[in-house]
Amino acid sequence: MRSPSPFAVVAAAVLLGAAPSARGAPPEEPLVLTDIPEIGQPGGSLRMLVGRTRDTRLFTVYGHARLVGYAPDLAFVPDILASFTVEEGRIFTFRLRRGHRWSDGAPFTTEDFRFWWEDVALDTELSPLGPPVEMLVDGEPPRVEVLDPLTIRYVWSKPNPLFLPALARATPLFIYAPAHYLKRFHRRYADPAALQRLVSQDRARDWVQLFGRRERMYESDNPDLPTLEPWMPTIRPPAQRFVAIRNPFFHRVDERGQQLPYIDRFVLELVDGKLIAMKTAAGETDLQGRGLSFRDYTFLKESEGRSGLEVRLWKEGRGAHLALYPNLNAADPVWRGLFRDRRFRLALSLAIDREMLAQYLYFGLATPANNTILPESPLWSDEVGTACLGHDPAQANALLDALGLDRGQDGVRRLPDGRPLELVIETPGEEPEQLDVIELLADDFAAIGLRIHGRPSERELLRNRLFAGQALMTIWYGIENGLPRPETSPHEFVPTSQFDQPQWPKWGQHFETRGAAGEAVDLPEARRLLDLFAAWRNAASPAEQEAIWRDILVTYAEQCWTIGLVRDVLQPIAVRRGLHNVPQQAVWSWEPHAQFGIYRPDTFFYRN
Repeated sequence: MRSPSPFAVVAAAVLLGAAPSARGAPPEEPLVLTDIPEIGQPGGSLRMLVGRTRDTRLFTVYGHARLVGYAPDLAFVPDILASFTVEEGRIFTFRLRRGHRWSDGAPFTTEDFRFWWEDVALDTELSPLGPPVEMLVDGEPPRVEVLDPLTIRYVWSKPNPLFLPALARATPLFIYAPAHYLKRFHRRYADPAALQRLVSQDRARDWVQLFGRRERMYESDNPDLPTLEPWMPTIRPPAQRFVAIRNPFFHRVDERGQQLPYIDRFVLELVDGKLIAMKTAAGETDLQGRGLSFRDYTFLKESEGRSGLEVRLWKEGRGAHLALYPNLNAADPVWRGLFRDRRFRLALSLAIDREMLAQYLYFGLATPANNTILPESPLWSDEVGTACLGHDPAQANALLDALGLDRGQDGVRRLPDGRPLELVIETPGEEPEQLDVIELLADDFAAIGLRIHGRPSERELLRNRLFAGQALMTIWYGIENGLPRPETSPHEFVPTSQFDQPQWPKWGQHFETRGAAGEAVDLPEARRLLDLFAAWRNAASPAEQEAIWRDILVTYAEQCWTIGLVRDVLQPIAVRRGLHNVPQQAVWSWEPHAQFGIYRPDTFFYRN
């Protein structure tokens, strides 16, 4: 495990002094970054455009302060932690940094971990489903041992390979919380009369809702909640402009001892998502990736002279830029039966002319893809990468014929109950590109007797329709982490998520709730994925993990569960001239890179 050298820690402590002042200071034992491309200088504001109020979470995503983070090669390294050890894959010992403080100056200690575990995760009112799934191994929670104010240990009887990835991801698992702040909202610690007054003032249903509104670490929407991130929010939603200011107790410093972040203020401007490209071209942002697509590149490039922004192209890290997701949990029994038949899914895939898509929408720069991992992953194989691919309308028609889907006089096939084979493909409506793709696919699908239409809707509404089984097929981004290693969790290829896997939301809900909601997996091929995932979690060695990973990839790919379109689409990144340390070339992905997060925006700075 990688830690800063003792010399670097001592040097920084000498430069900075050990005792925190009233205006703040890093810990006595800071994280010294020795690989910053350019040593920067403090000051300035960083503006970014966002399309939703909920994007206040980007303060957490891009701040990217994690107990355990990622090195450039995606190996795990300590970040907030001073160090960590892992024994037998099941015993995790974490040591905190001496003198580390929350943004309000209160000490950050193992009490914050104990409080979260005993008083949040194990509280049956706050966590009615019990601890997060990443904290359970075959249903078993860890034994949590507080060894001293700076050392805590988590012990399971079997390996828990999900633990570290959950701590490092873009949406991190928070296993700590500011106890000194939150105890006043918790029934176990607060005076009952005072707590009831707070519930009434907040117009909350009860103390549980009051606590939940205060404790949302990931959302960054409560300016009163102390944080360990580089910037701390100052404005509560709803608002049009969200400002976060530098955390005076942030734990990272550069090799000269300057405390990070360099930039004083991080500002999120709320705008209509459809206007982000236009406002970027007008220079109303300093760093922008979200809300931009490859189709905007030429327009943004031509605007560089007046916008003051330089437009770069980063490689996308998804397994597919876009994919189609048939809902195997559809409420309509006829469509559900078709979607669960591999022949139908394969026919849809073989009908698509992906080369035409790549040429028409991406100037020939995209590559046909089936929504799996990327060739740069050490787990890649041609068998996995080419499964269900190819443009073969004749074979697609033969498969549909074999399913008994006969054509009517209008050329459209008929479902077994006589209805036309007509399908609405739904989209969150945030990217016009998705509707463009559906229009291009219409001719491909018409050639096999399937009529399609696109329908945009708000993301939350679409999710509700998916969960209810009303949305039959969606178009959305592909597998998020296209660059997994053997120790990376393969959960994206397994029915494990209600929200992130629109091909089987009820199966994912069943997994997430440990059977309390949703539907149990009832297809043998999908059940095998769950069995392999369980085997991976109990694997005794990296070699065994790799073998199971490869089995999962083959099992997933050959079933055509989702229908990938293209990959290798480039992502425009607009960067203010004079903003330093933003990579010229990088990988753009939510997981594991957290978009900008892994590149440490706290080290970005303006020269003069």
